Amino acid sequence: MKYFVLGAFSSAFFLYGIAFVYGATGSTNLSKIGTFLAENTLLDDGVLFLGLVLLLVGLGFKVAAVPFHQWSPDVYQGSPSPAVAYMAGAVKAAAFASLLRIFVVTFDQWAVDWQPIVSVLAVLSLIVGAVLAAVQTDVKRMMAYSSVNHAGFILLGVQAASAEGTTAVLFYVGTYAAIVAGTFGIITIVAGSRDAHTTLDDYRGLSVRRPVLALAFTVLLLAQAGVPLTAGFFAKFEVVLAAVDAHSYGLAVIAMVTAVISAFVYLRVVVAMYMSDQEDDAEAPAKEVVPWSAGLGIGLAVFVTLLLGILPWILLDVAEKAVPVLVAVG
Repeated sequence: MKYFVLGAFSSAFFLYGIAFVYGATGSTNLSKIGTFLAENTLLDDGVLFLGLVLLLVGLGFKVAAVPFHQWSPDVYQGSPSPAVAYMAGAVKAAAFASLLRIFVVTFDQWAVDWQPIVSVLAVLSLIVGAVLAAVQTDVKRMMAYSSVNHAGFILLGVQAASAEGTTAVLFYVGTYAAIVAGTFGIITIVAGSRDAHTTLDDYRGLSVRRPVLALAFTVLLLAQAGVPLTAGFFAKFEVVLAAVDAHSYGLAVIAMVTAVISAFVYLRVVVAMYMSDQEDDAEAPAKEVVPWSAGLGIGLAVFVTLLLGILPWILLDVAEKAVPVLVAVG
């Protein structure tokens, strides 16, 4: 109900934003809007600016950027883990693609107006996501606040409003989708058929019960922390580099500080798996059942995470070539 109500509320903001943009430009076609703004000078751009703000509110909800993130922890915890994997990966990727198409491509001439707003959203998301994730005891809520922090990192690339920033965003979204799919695949297995075992204590001794599963989870968690030789390292490096190139030095410093805080979050789970043993505990969880299809999916996610951590240019080249196509399509 929270997701439904807040989603409807944010959709209303988004529709009002579309209406204001239409009122200022006379079209809802992004290509035509870009052409109109390039060929005409608006004497009063207040209506257009208000439309951009409302569009940011609507899309900010979809990417779970602070302060539009309130739905994220409860929905992540209350929804079935496979559904959360789709929500955290595909939905967020689509929302960031929309942000790029609308703001970086179509309204690039108005970047000076919307960049400060995106910068504020990035800072709030980075700090709130990292700090609140560190105090959670439910792994799904940890991942929810972690996704808020990741949204802050991706917004660094969006606010750069450059080809480098767009490339960084595309690379980050691609790698994050693979990492989060594998992460929630493992969470689904540990949680069981009723999705009941999601607390940090449920991961104690996982390295003894399922050593390969624990190793795979460790790789994916370290990738989210941005450890070198994983895709997560280059994803964070690229967006921070794009922010530096755009002279957003303060944002880059804040991002690196929150990355350290987030590392503590992921290490808590790793410590629970490897340094806490429940072998003598009568209430220890039963040995997890890993279906072959789930094992194949998790293995593929780990492989992609390590491959892009060693050979990041495989996806970086694709992302760089996608930028001029994105601009041409408008």
